[in-house]
Amino acid sequence: MLKKFPLIISVAFIVLALVLFFEGANQANASESYQQPTVSIPTVTGTPKGPIAIVYSDPEDQINVRSGPGVLYPKVGVLINRQEVPALAKTEGGSWVKIAYPGVLEGVAWVYAPYVRVTGELPVVPKPPTPTPETTPTIDPTLASQFISEIPPTRKPTYTPPPPLVIPTYESAPVTSGTGGLPSGFIILGLVSVGIFGLIVSFLRRS
Repeated sequence: MLKKFPLIISVAFIVLALVLFFEGANQANASESYQQPTVSIPTVTGTPKGPIAIVYSDPEDQINVRSGPGVLYPKVGVLINRQEVPALAKTEGGSWVKIAYPGVLEGVAWVYAPYVRVTGELPVVPKPPTPTPETTPTIDPTLASQFISEIPPTRKPTYTPPPPLVIPTYESAPVTSGTGGLPSGFIILGLVSVGIFGLIVSFLRRS
């Protein structure tokens, strides 16, 4: 009896191992069946449907996105060069293109048409009226007066005429004759003659 006891234990271990093996195989098959999808998985593609606006702003790196079709509308964002966005419509004349732009009011915005290339036909929508500024800048007269300095008026210099120029006049003195009523020329000539005669006499004496 004791000799058969180890044999019974061995058979029990073998049976237990077989039971555990088959149970694990069944659980694996059940998990695989649970993981298999029963419905078709949709395929996601990156190409949007409908017309596309592609940014071509060479040599600019980006273009402005505005809330309306015009430069007077506020800027709400930018698009980089070669970026693609869905195009929705265009204005009359095709100057502005309406695009889908998530994150802004109503999820739409506008770009200048010469900066983009549109693939496909776009419907034409009327251009909205030009927006009016929210506030009109005014000048406070009280504040402005603090920066205005009053310049006192200055009198213009009066013109005073110069005194009249007095030019002195000289009367010519009358020609008077020399001694004895002779002209002064004869007196001078006589003196010169006497001088010359004296020189001749002194020269002859020395010789």
